[in-house]
Amino acid sequence: MVPAQNESTPLADIAALIERVRTALARVNDPEIRKPITELDMVASVDADASGSVTVGIRLTIAGCPAADRIERDVLAAAESVAGAGNAAVDVTVMTREQRQALTEKLRGGKAARGVQFGPDSLTRVYAVTSGKGGVGKSTITANLAVALAAKGLKVGIVDADVYGFSIPGLLGLDGVKPTQVGDMILPPIAHNVKVISIGMFVDDPSVAVAWRGPMLHRTIQQFLTDVYFGDLDVLLLDLPPGTGDVAISVGQLLPNAEVIVVTTPQPAAADVAERSGIVARQTGQKLYGVIENMAGLPQADGTVLELFGSGGGAEVARRLSASQDTPVPLLAQVPLSVALRSGGDDGAPVVLADPADPASVAIQAVADTLATRARGLSGLSLSVTPR
Repeated sequence: MVPAQNESTPLADIAALIERVRTALARVNDPEIRKPITELDMVASVDADASGSVTVGIRLTIAGCPAADRIERDVLAAAESVAGAGNAAVDVTVMTREQRQALTEKLRGGKAARGVQFGPDSLTRVYAVTSGKGGVGKSTITANLAVALAAKGLKVGIVDADVYGFSIPGLLGLDGVKPTQVGDMILPPIAHNVKVISIGMFVDDPSVAVAWRGPMLHRTIQQFLTDVYFGDLDVLLLDLPPGTGDVAISVGQLLPNAEVIVVTTPQPAAADVAERSGIVARQTGQKLYGVIENMAGLPQADGTVLELFGSGGGAEVARRLSASQDTPVPLLAQVPLSVALRSGGDDGAPVVLADPADPASVAIQAVADTLATRARGLSGLSLSVTPR
């Protein structure tokens, strides 16, 4: 029973009221970190008086926190669900530097030293999406595949490793969105339940070209994998730049356990170049998981398919790459040309959500179905255990 505002409440009942409010607050999540605010030490205090009114003190991670309004609203709603409408108030402060440091260490599992996430001992499935040349729709496939996996309930993240040609923020409707920084930890923005980081989120003018040499590229990818807090992910997708340059080599060094998905088009010329990107991935120790053929044809009203870019390129890449490893490299999907796929990318509305029945959407969702069945586990991982 919720006490009336003007009734006197015994001390024991006040303590019970405070405990019920704390229980309700445990259901309030920080929208950026995706953990309960009670676990994050964001609840500074919960007080109640004899009239049954409750005051909740919360500590935001930083001043100007972009999620401040939502957190305050959710905390007030949680407190009022126990104390009654109009019987709760929220007092907002900001964490001290020491409190932020303690939070970042807690999120990192008590480890103050930073290291690359998702290494060989991680249970997260890591897929590096690559292509031999630009313009084959690699980023569009990556974005839609991530959203399709998240829609199945998986915890998914994207690292936009295409530093020169970043496009993931736009494809997911995150243009102009900046990450929140808590101490030396970066919280990735979230779109369609996918956590995303991209160099495009750090430049003030997206039209300005990023002109960096190899060492800067390596440090950027390394920082994305150390300073960005993704939390516990089921799947991490990396959108690599086209070709076989510095970033592909860096990813191979930083994430040797990543599995590679090669995106190509039906053209034989594109297949030749795509094969090279797969070979470089193998040379850096990564395993080739499969090939996706994009722009596989334009479906016509009479049921026929207009093969604007030829045919067979995806199957040919898969055949050539299979010849060089013990397990075959399958052709995972042939994604047809689609106006909905293109317009969804322009609007930041992935086709797998905006138009699930579109043929391109169906093809991408089929790949997501396959990836989603690959359970997390230690199978095939080195446990660094020496038998006695």
